[in-house]
Amino acid sequence: MFDVIISGAGPTGLMLASELRLHGVNTLLIERDAEPTEVVKAMGMHARTVEILDQRGIADRFIALGTQHPTNGFFAGIYTDVQIQLDTSFPFVLGLQQPITDRLLAERAVELGTEIRRGTELVGVTQDEECVTVELADGSTLRTRYLVGCDGGRSTVRKAVGIDFPGEPSRIETLLGEVELTAPREEVIAAVMELHKTHRRFGAVPLGGNRYRVGAPAAGLTDDPRVPPTLEELREQFLSIAGTDFGMHSPRWLSRFGDATRLADHYRSGRVLLAGDAAHIHPPVGGQGLNLGVQDAFNLGWKLAAAVAGWAPADLLDTYESERRTWAEDVLNNTRAQTELSLPEPGPQAMRRLLTELMAFPEVKRYLTEKVIAVNIRYDFGDGPDLLGRRQRDIPLKQGRLYELLHEGRGLLLDQTGKLSAAGWSDRVDHVVAVSEELDAPAILLRPDGHVAWIGSDQHDLLAALPRWFGSPAS
Repeated sequence: MFDVIISGAGPTGLMLASELRLHGVNTLLIERDAEPTEVVKAMGMHARTVEILDQRGIADRFIALGTQHPTNGFFAGIYTDVQIQLDTSFPFVLGLQQPITDRLLAERAVELGTEIRRGTELVGVTQDEECVTVELADGSTLRTRYLVGCDGGRSTVRKAVGIDFPGEPSRIETLLGEVELTAPREEVIAAVMELHKTHRRFGAVPLGGNRYRVGAPAAGLTDDPRVPPTLEELREQFLSIAGTDFGMHSPRWLSRFGDATRLADHYRSGRVLLAGDAAHIHPPVGGQGLNLGVQDAFNLGWKLAAAVAGWAPADLLDTYESERRTWAEDVLNNTRAQTELSLPEPGPQAMRRLLTELMAFPEVKRYLTEKVIAVNIRYDFGDGPDLLGRRQRDIPLKQGRLYELLHEGRGLLLDQTGKLSAAGWSDRVDHVVAVSEELDAPAILLRPDGHVAWIGSDQHDLLAALPRWFGSPAS
């Protein structure tokens, strides 16, 4: 029997597998498709996701293969000349096509000992108080202590355990593809930049040579959005908007997506949990989907590992839903708003002009940008200083950087007083006595996901806080 089976080898499932294996959890990752997809569903990562990778010591792998783009314009595509200082060491959008992201995450998961079985389709789930039985398409079954559905918006896992997925269906669809264009690059870019002012869902992004990632509004809704468009459909939409298809030919892949917005009623049913698109879907504006899923996995991984190891406080797994579902609601809200601002009708365009004026104020632009790049998350840990519940940004220490101390996925007591102790939790929490000019607190206790769980200098207060996140002290 496995400790954890993960269904779905996208970015969410791969990240979760790595987090579990970091703690020695016996993990199996199953994926319906026999081969990794070549479809470029996502084009990059925001600051918080790059921070997460840095906290595990692997950000350099991704940065080396990506392109660093400025964050200006990542809220509804509104560009302003106002300069802002973002609260992160990675104040850029890392452009990286999803197949590359998937490959790097898979390599990391395998390095840590994850078993990945591709061409393995989950078709049914049953559970009792002790374990979960996974039924496969070939008629065989697997048993596991926990199952996590990372199997997308049409999640078989979610349906099998009866978790509702309420929300709104798609009102509009967008066609996507990777194609070759014979028109000169300068001509394509100039036309796209001009048309993008009024047609926010129209575009062509150079990928090298004559290849482009192209997108255009669909003529209407299809009965089954899983059926990809034809090249002729895509050409027709380019002709209707731009008056030319720029010599479009040789598609590598074609797909379509809608603006459906849905959020699972719950993220957990007994020993079955949901993460990523299985728990939430939303319009892709702002490029938040992949990032939201990876951040789900980062929050869940150490908590699920603690449950497997037996030291998790009774309600630790429940905090996964309370923390991540609340943040997903916020993402769904801002993507709804951004989608409205992209519509060509007079009302949405009037709101867009007004918001453009407001974003001339640095505070407004910073607030909206940090909402998209997810560095402003604050989980509800109760009353306390503003830093409590927030992720701690990376800061320099005399012996290196803070994030270098988080590579093993353990808790961290960063102590500037030299008078504190976490001795009873030394198997789960590292105690580092270090001083940083950029930390305005005598000491902080960080969870394995880098969020600040306690701030202070009193040993009795610390001893009251440690069991909340790290269970009872070792005997």
